Amino acid sequence: MSATADPTGAGVVPEKTEVSSRLLSLDALRGFDMFWIVGAEEVVHALSKVSETGFAGFLSHQLSHKPWTGVVFYDLIFPLFVFIVGVSLVFSLTRSLEKHGRWATCLKIVRRAVLLYVIGLIYYGGIGGGWDKIRWLGVLQRIALCYLGAGLMFVFLGRRGLVTGCVALLLGYWALMTWMPVPGVGAGNFEEGKNLANYVDRVMLPGFKWDGDHDPEGLLSTLPAIGTCLLGVFAGLLLKRQDCPEQKKVWFLLGAGVLGVVAGFAWGLQFPVIKKIWTSSFVLVAGGYSCIFLAVFYQVIEIWGYRSWAMPFVWIGVNPITIYLAHNLVDLNKLANRLVGGPIKAGLGQYGELLVATVVLALSLLLTRFLYRRRIFLRL
Repeated sequence: MSATADPTGAGVVPEKTEVSSRLLSLDALRGFDMFWIVGAEEVVHALSKVSETGFAGFLSHQLSHKPWTGVVFYDLIFPLFVFIVGVSLVFSLTRSLEKHGRWATCLKIVRRAVLLYVIGLIYYGGIGGGWDKIRWLGVLQRIALCYLGAGLMFVFLGRRGLVTGCVALLLGYWALMTWMPVPGVGAGNFEEGKNLANYVDRVMLPGFKWDGDHDPEGLLSTLPAIGTCLLGVFAGLLLKRQDCPEQKKVWFLLGAGVLGVVAGFAWGLQFPVIKKIWTSSFVLVAGGYSCIFLAVFYQVIEIWGYRSWAMPFVWIGVNPITIYLAHNLVDLNKLANRLVGGPIKAGLGQYGELLVATVVLALSLLLTRFLYRRRIFLRL
């Protein structure tokens, strides 16, 4: 690993001029996505405990995953990041193909995917608890596999091939989940523990699984997750076009977003919208919302030029892996408790919880601002 790199984790940034030519809106959107993971979520939950307004409770609900069927804002965080990976790889891999050719680019894709996958294994404890406790598939591992699959498809397939591949992944997954029977259950059951994706994890996925005998980042559901990354690739191809006016790109993104959300919920009448098994309907819903988020950030930052408000998000967005790992390696809650003082926090009651959560978020922002100002970016 190196200290200077493309903050997307998808391509090298050897010169300062390349950093400045990047889409600030994409970095800001990535940072906005990570913002909730690195502390804002806990601030909202703590605020809902001390606030008498219904709005705080509504926000807290939106930042708690749906148990199974349905979707709230927090269910969109992970697919939005995978979507952004797809957008970013269009720019980074196009540069690599132009400079180094197809096979060198493929080697870079594989290398980065393997490194990210290994970091994911380490993030969840590695082999410290024994081979049977290794979490072979988790958040970082899924990002690695999505980047690998979408990246190689981008290198070898044209636009029609990419569209065909994405449709095949979503329809193929739907067909398997709908028509392939689960022993003792039958076909077409989408309940937790009774569906095909959970069954495949139970019989084929070794090691530790997040939900007992199955995992929300499991084997079979990785296929539609690659589809989520490909939706990002399509958005990236649109943004990269030189023959399309900037404002028109926003309208295309908004239109595609609304269409994706509507189509996804309509499909969900038969194939329910479920994040934990990444159903094809969930891919369309999450991809639709991701397009809408990207359109809004692109409009405000790139077209209207309002940028200063987004800089805290940019600090996070150019170092997403760094801050994600920092929260695993450093107990920021313990550090925040020390900074505010145990007795002081205890005397504040529920406000003490809010104070600690706010300090944790502030520490995250200070760390990413420090790295950004010194141009230190974690590279895979």
